[in-house]
Amino acid sequence: MPATPTIEIYTKPTCGYCHAAKRLLAQKGVGFTEIDIAARPERRGEMVQRANGGRTVPQIFIGDTHVGGYDDMALLDRRGGLDQLLGK
Repeated sequence: MPATPTIEIYTKPTCGYCHAAKRLLAQKGVGFTEIDIAARPERRGEMVQRANGGRTVPQIFIGDTHVGGYDDMALLDRRGGLDQLLGK
């Protein structure tokens, strides 16, 4: 089985969609790095640049792929593409 790519998710503690995204990734059994932009506001500019101007959280990156937010990842999962992207 191929290795799981690096997963990074930019979040804020009060964001319901962030919690939903983390739950979905946990259900998939994959680890991820969480970057809390409320605790580390200096990382916000990095997030916006990586997300091609995306300013809302969560912003999810799997390997070199910018997945988008929770709705984007959930849609990808429903279409069967999330497991493929995760190397499953």
